[in-house]
Amino acid sequence: MPQRLVITGRSQEPRGRFAEELRRLRTERGLSLRDLAKEVGWDASLFSKMESGRTLGGPEVVQALDQYYGTPGLLVTLWELAVADPTQFKEQYRRYMILEAKAISLWHYAVSAPPGLLQTAGYAREALGVGWLKGPELDQQVEARLGRQQLLEGDDPPPFRVILSEAVLRTSLRDMGAWREQLEHLAESAERPNITVQVLPFMAGLHGLLKTAVMFLRLTDGRTVAHTENDLRGELVEENASVELLQRRYDAMRDLALSPAESRKFILRMLEEMPCEPST
Repeated sequence: MPQRLVITGRSQEPRGRFAEELRRLRTERGLSLRDLAKEVGWDASLFSKMESGRTLGGPEVVQALDQYYGTPGLLVTLWELAVADPTQFKEQYRRYMILEAKAISLWHYAVSAPPGLLQTAGYAREALGVGWLKGPELDQQVEARLGRQQLLEGDDPPPFRVILSEAVLRTSLRDMGAWREQLEHLAESAERPNITVQVLPFMAGLHGLLKTAVMFLRLTDGRTVAHTENDLRGELVEENASVELLQRRYDAMRDLALSPAESRKFILRMLEEMPCEPST
């Protein structure tokens, strides 16, 4: 008979409650972490981290545990509460950074700003400064953002496709010299063999990702995960059905975008239309 869906943990915060319930279910079965790994098919170190609260795991492993323990929906519910907890946002972003570094290919849709992987130092500094960073903290964040760009360099960099909303190219920096450098960098990046840049013009109209920036990461194990961002928050999406829905919307939007060649010409025309900087 399935166990009753009762939460017995004492922790008042979602992450702790989730970890406590995982420990309770395993110890009541008299299982070691290694035993559980053999039964369910995931690594014992992952279960150790989940039970200690160091990670939440992904939806597939949580669903497998619910099925194994005979607690339909209990662990998934606790996991969803923990994921939705605002205190987890920074951890989700750290996990995203780890996955990004391991990705074998990347696809991005940029709503209002060039992707960090293609930003110049001038753009990154002004964009991060708008968020009230300054001094050494701003310097560190700019350095960290530019450091991520090493992912697209080297002898065998992963392919990177980015679709830029026209809004990205129409929202300039206050420093027009830095803005020119950013547009030039996008045009130059579009010529690199591992980078594909497309522009989604305003005339393309409405689409399924109108206000949502998204990055897809193809991983070495064959999975694809996504990271979405809107005006309020970012979210790491790992559940297969949700990722597939986002991919369908991305593919439909890509059909509306200019070709890579037309997109590069679009960026070059914007450079030509920029007013000349006053001579000194």
